[in-house]
Amino acid sequence: MYNADKPTRDELPSSLQLLRSTVIALVVAIVVLVTVILPSEYAIDPTGAGRILGLTEMGEIKEQLAEEAAADRAATQQVQKEVSAPAKPEQVAEVVSAPAVIEPPKVITVVEPAVVWRDEVRIPLTPGQGAEIKLVMKEGEVATFTWNAIGGPVNYDTHGDGSGRSISYEKGRGVPQDEGELEAAFKGNHGWFFRNRNKQDVTVVLKTGGEYSAMKRVL
Repeated sequence: MYNADKPTRDELPSSLQLLRSTVIALVVAIVVLVTVILPSEYAIDPTGAGRILGLTEMGEIKEQLAEEAAADRAATQQVQKEVSAPAKPEQVAEVVSAPAVIEPPKVITVVEPAVVWRDEVRIPLTPGQGAEIKLVMKEGEVATFTWNAIGGPVNYDTHGDGSGRSISYEKGRGVPQDEGELEAAFKGNHGWFFRNRNKQDVTVVLKTGGEYSAMKRVL
């Protein structure tokens, strides 16, 4: 056997060097946590670097997927409770009343003005696929919209982001179509995230009009 050479006291790192290395490693870990891990995993971006690098949108998508999975579990549990609950006997009440004189209904014809659409986009979605469409809007601007899912209902999240802010206007699960108005709460990008949870392909047809400067597909 050969005896290994032991380092001398002069060759060992000093306490100051060990402390300096520890501080440097801690600073690097904090920078990675704030600029990479928080935006990409939790959509938390205090420095703004995550949105520049495209990590914040990754975190937002992960958060949306987690919310959808939790909602799926809650819906399944609710259905199981309803199936297992005993059915209540129906009570039939016999009501005898004097014959009433029924007047013919009045027909009122309302002519609504035709909606003028500025943009129309068709979004094909394979099973499990998601897509995001945004309108570039100023605060207070109002856009009209209508969308229809051909091939099956979809999950959607109407939301907005910009100027360091974000907002969720409305969410839905298993919805075949929707229409209405979208008013921007602040200057930024406002629109829809669609996801196909069916076993077959689905195409979402989205039409928009009103006040916005541009339409863009983010995802």
